[in-house]
Amino acid sequence: MMDEKIFTLLKNVKERKITVEEAYEVLKDIPFEDLSHTKVDHHRVVRKGLQEVIFGEGKSLQQIADIIHAMRKKGMDVLVTRIEKETGRKIVNKFPVGTYNEAARCFYIKEDHSIKGKGKILILSAGTSDAKVAEEAYITSVFFGNETERLYDVGVAGIHRLIQSMDLLKKARVIIVVAGMEGALPSIVGGIVGIPVIGVPTSVGYGASFGGLTALLAMLNSCSTVSVFNIDNGFGAAYYATLINRL
Repeated sequence: MMDEKIFTLLKNVKERKITVEEAYEVLKDIPFEDLSHTKVDHHRVVRKGLQEVIFGEGKSLQQIADIIHAMRKKGMDVLVTRIEKETGRKIVNKFPVGTYNEAARCFYIKEDHSIKGKGKILILSAGTSDAKVAEEAYITSVFFGNETERLYDVGVAGIHRLIQSMDLLKKARVIIVVAGMEGALPSIVGGIVGIPVIGVPTSVGYGASFGGLTALLAMLNSCSTVSVFNIDNGFGAAYYATLINRL
């Protein structure tokens, strides 16, 4: 079926029934590989500039392995997010060329180490307890070809730790700020730098944090004008920061 569609499309171009530009618009949405349990979107990189990433949570080991095989056959690098230690180790056994980062809960195979971003992405975490979300953002940012640095445990309880690192903040092109509890750190950072700041609330905190909802609402109500991603969504923040960093 796919071959027939492509053949007909190319024939229509040859016969001048459609333009090359019109054919391109069709082609960029066609190719995917049907694995029965998953339809792997090989041409996402054509449409969006960034390839598909595997969300591992809820998928079986076999499903993840099938998707990795399909992507590797196309010569693609691979990033799998949200997989726990036991599954991560099993995936490494199947794909020894890859790496599992336990802190980030990510597995990746990266052969293209070229830098594609125009500047540096800096990832801050308010506390050590926020680090697993910050690490997911870090691994994702590096995977997508960004020069990336970390600055962890610089929350408002000891704000002097942040102030002492102002030189690092000034060198960044985009800053991702990961914070739980009351979620105040992105507002502070947004008030002292003139670049995009992306806030990521975490589910870290005592009862009144409501699993990250308090931090989320605080960031959404920031008067410093920050962009905000969903609770614990380090991946999404790094993806968006990558788009900004390529503009």
